[in-house]
This record gives sequence, structure tokens and C-alpha cells, in this order.
Amino acid sequence: MFITKEDLGNVIYDYQLDQITEGNDDIVSQGIAAAIEEAKSYLTPNSEDKKWLDGRLLYDVEAIFGATALDRNSLILQHCCTLAKWHIAELCNADFIYEKAKERYDRAVAWFTKIANGTINLSSLPQLVRNEDTVGDKQPFEFGSRAKFNHDY
Repeated sequence: MFITKEDLGNVIYDYQLDQITEGNDDIVSQGIAAAIEEAKSYLTPNSEDKKWLDGRLLYDVEAIFGATALDRNSLILQHCCTLAKWHIAELCNADFIYEKAKERYDRAVAWFTKIANGTINLSSLPQLVRNEDTVGDKQPFEFGSRAKFNHDY
């Protein structure tokens, strides 16, 4: 997996994690899976939406989240751990400040949104090559004019 339980030690203490989940690793796995899916949703282009054809970087989501150990992008990993912490912390408010967890979650979501909008580009991430499959027949801009107005009907 892209994130392990040990990676969560960067954002939440082990005793807090055990207290929240009552030692149930299935809850941790579910929180991690939810965080990865949420992060993927920000980085995956919507092929039906024309805005993805505007020249912004298209990331190879499978390669990004298929990486393990030191091959993982550290910034993506850190934000994904923050998302996972939030998904796990929703169970209770045990021995840590709820507002701080919410604030960090909101910052991580804002960061992923900036990547999705093309405001931030991470050139170090694997990217998809634009070809017939990723470009399609849609054009990012439409041009033309309205039909000429005529008073005669």
C-alpha cells in the first residue's frame, strides 16, 4: 500500500491511534484506503470535463500511488497521512485537539484542490503523455460568433 500504519506516526501518536481505534487495525486500514481514494480523486482528470484539456499537467495516478517505501513522493505522502488521520479521528476526540486535525485536513484538501486546478504543478510526479486517448476530439476553447441578426423574419 501507499501508506502504512507506521507512516501515520508522522501525524498522530501511536497511543492516540490505538485509543481511537481500540486496537482495531481494520479501522486504520479503512481510514488509509479512504484517504488514498480521496487523494486520487483530486489528481485524476475527468475525461468528460473540457477544463482538463487546457494544457495542465496530467498525473499518472496509478504510478504515484503504486510507489512504495522511498519511491513515494514525500509531499503527497504527508498530505495523504493527514487525510487518513482525519478519516480515523472522526470516530472520536481522544486526547488531541479536534480543531487542529480539522484545520490540517482542510489545508490538505485545499492543497490537492490547487493541484487539480493546475495552480500547483508537481513536475516530479509521474505524468500521463497526451495522446489520442488523453486528448480526444474535444478542444479546450470554443470560438465563433452568433448568427447574424436580421429584422426580417
